[in-house]
Amino acid sequence: METVLATVLREAITNVLRHSKAQNVMIRADVAGGVVRLRVANDGVDRDAPAPIDGGNGLGNLSTRLQAVDGRLSAGIDSDGWFHVTAEAPLTTGRPEQAGSPAATPRSRLRRLLPLPGADALGGNGDSGMWRPRLAFTVTLVVLAGYALIMYINVLDIGPSPAQALGVLACLAAGFALQILHSFRGPRNWPGRRRLLSLAAQALLSYLPLLWLDRPWGSMVGFLSGSVLLAVRDRVRWALYAAIGASVLILSLAAGVSIRYLIYLPVSSLLTGLVVYGISSLSTLVAELYAARDGLARMAVTRERLRVARDLHDLLGYSLSAITLKSELTYRLLPAQPHRAREEVTDILTMARQALADVRTVADGYRAMSLGVEVQSAQSILAAAGIEVRAEVSTPGLPAGVETVLATVLREAITNVLRHSKAQNVTIRATVADGVVRLRVANDGVDRDAPAPIDGGNGLGNLSTRLQAVDGRLSAGIDRDGWFHVTAEAPLTPSPSPAP
Repeated sequence: METVLATVLREAITNVLRHSKAQNVMIRADVAGGVVRLRVANDGVDRDAPAPIDGGNGLGNLSTRLQAVDGRLSAGIDSDGWFHVTAEAPLTTGRPEQAGSPAATPRSRLRRLLPLPGADALGGNGDSGMWRPRLAFTVTLVVLAGYALIMYINVLDIGPSPAQALGVLACLAAGFALQILHSFRGPRNWPGRRRLLSLAAQALLSYLPLLWLDRPWGSMVGFLSGSVLLAVRDRVRWALYAAIGASVLILSLAAGVSIRYLIYLPVSSLLTGLVVYGISSLSTLVAELYAARDGLARMAVTRERLRVARDLHDLLGYSLSAITLKSELTYRLLPAQPHRAREEVTDILTMARQALADVRTVADGYRAMSLGVEVQSAQSILAAAGIEVRAEVSTPGLPAGVETVLATVLREAITNVLRHSKAQNVTIRATVADGVVRLRVANDGVDRDAPAPIDGGNGLGNLSTRLQAVDGRLSAGIDRDGWFHVTAEAPLTPSPSPAP
């Protein structure tokens, strides 16, 4: 809660600094009626400016954060002509999963990161999905208990004495306990000895009452046949299942029951086994499904974190290196060439604003970049650093995705020149031939013994991953002339992704 309000305050102050001509700012936070309220107002906003809550970046993101803690965000111009941002949220949210933070669980993050087909059918909205595995467990337990009751009623129809009925009840209770283990504990993954002993015990409990009863009863070995299907692997289980049904038929023949019961007794046992097997398997599948969804959510969150880290590195590494370089140049120019220093300060402000805009685009997950614009920017930055640049770019009509990746490669290559080399000369060449676009950035300032820094982490490792996404490849190393080069190649028409 406090984190969300602090984020609202930070964003509101950022907007004051960037978008207003405020002379006065008021910040007020209070708690009343179980609701905390934060209001930030300033007197420097145009009355005709719309409230910037648009679901995208900035205040739009804050509205989403507040909704996650059952709060709301409003913005606009009040009767005094002050622009205000007001955040309200209850001290105790109605959502257990939000207790720790706005994105407390992987599933809540998953809903914001990717669409989940059939989510309503599997879990609905809100927290209803959290108890569906429990519901499956409850339904399975009720079904098993119902069949146990039917079995006991079938025994009572035979007319046993009280002592005999009590003995059957004890065997049925013990068999029911074993069935619970078989239905919910995944017996197919148990050690072979344990499975054998549990099935043998259940078989003993199923047939034992025949010592004092004169004939079988309905669904007599239903639990046993279901357990065999749950615990035994491969085709052997179906052979055993059929053998159990045959045993009931033989016992019924031996007891001399009527034709009607001769059909009913084995069929009822086999059908009970199928129902037990089906309902138990479905319960297990529901639990596995939700475990898989949680795993998918965690993977999605991890993937999103990696994307944000990669994008921040690729977007800010270049901008911050350029700002640092320009700032050092401005510092040296101030005493002797103040007018030139002022021009450099203007460039620094432009770069800083662009860096801020780049950070905001990270939330969108995609930012189109122009290779031509990046080449011009690289020439300007390298020239300011006293590095001679030769650029040859002939890549008309590149696909947007491919051009963005190549522009990112160029950014990172120039960043590495500024940070890690003592280059005096840099060449940038981009060409298209035979349906493949090729970008090569080379410099003469790298140690010959330095390894190619494509290591899967940040920097060029990130770029290699980006190029693979468009069916391209990245190479780096020292050529025969002693120049270090970064070369990116990608087809103009990447192959379509395989269907999931």
